Amino acid sequence: MVGAMHPPLSVLDLSPVGAGVAPSQAVRDSVALARTAEALGYARYWVAEHHNMASIATSAPEVLIAAIAATTSRIRVGAGGIMIPNHTPLRVIEIFRTLEALYPGRIDLGLGRAPGTDPVTSAALRRSDDPDVNHLLAELLAFERGGFPERHPFRAITAMPSDVAAGTPWMLGSSLTGATIAAQLGMRYAFAGHFAMRQAAEALALYRRQFEPSPTLAAPYAMLAVTCVCGEDDDDARRQAAPLRLAIVRTRTGQRAPIATIDEALAHRFTPAEQAIADEFLTGAVITGPAQVADRLRALAADTGADELMLSTLVPSLAAREASLTRVAAAMA
Repeated sequence: MVGAMHPPLSVLDLSPVGAGVAPSQAVRDSVALARTAEALGYARYWVAEHHNMASIATSAPEVLIAAIAATTSRIRVGAGGIMIPNHTPLRVIEIFRTLEALYPGRIDLGLGRAPGTDPVTSAALRRSDDPDVNHLLAELLAFERGGFPERHPFRAITAMPSDVAAGTPWMLGSSLTGATIAAQLGMRYAFAGHFAMRQAAEALALYRRQFEPSPTLAAPYAMLAVTCVCGEDDDDARRQAAPLRLAIVRTRTGQRAPIATIDEALAHRFTPAEQAIADEFLTGAVITGPAQVADRLRALAADTGADELMLSTLVPSLAAREASLTRVAAAMA
């Protein structure tokens, strides 16, 4: 372990799929990267949920959580997140209670209100009779907290194993709406600054201002995700991040493809519209060498009021991601 990091740092992983790399290898790389993150002293390791994306392989976070928790011993492991519209509430609670039973005190259940995919794929995933995501969230929390009214038919259902919680709950968000919901429910809040940084400070301030204590959380706790690529120096960091810029443009314009090689990405000539897409996504990103990375991350936490930062390093090379996390940990220790 490199040493304690201030503020605490965590990792968000999307199992990025690079050109010429099998998606199955990307999933295995995520397990390997989690072991590296634990050895370096990162606080938690979350895997996202996305579907029908050629560049991202994290379609089953609950399975990856089990695999990662089994091969690590200290680091918290969780979903960033489970996308509520794609799942039945009872099944989510059963799965995460089982994970908590297997790996006590190490499981996080991050809940997102978006489907994490395109409309057609969302329709293929969703088989719920109730498309109201807020109703699904309320039902999920009722199964976890025992909050069904006396005459509700689900009141007699017990999610097993019944003697553990479904991990530590978090509300995810990329807008002010998620901040308000997290505050009203007294939940920990994680903001998706790795693609929506412009609203981060406002959302976290709103969350703190409106927070109502709950039986599981007495005071607000906010985590901010940020795109971070730490290279050997500034030029190397920008070079390593070049495929990400192209991948975002391709995804936002409906082009299905693995993440390009560095050479292909550097050779691409962005149109003004493509440049705007990439710049918007990377607002607030920390793409730099070791000399500045600690100051920039600490300044971001201070400016937004985040208690913890979660780093998203969406580059397909496992070696590059391990090197980036290692440089950041050394700089922040």
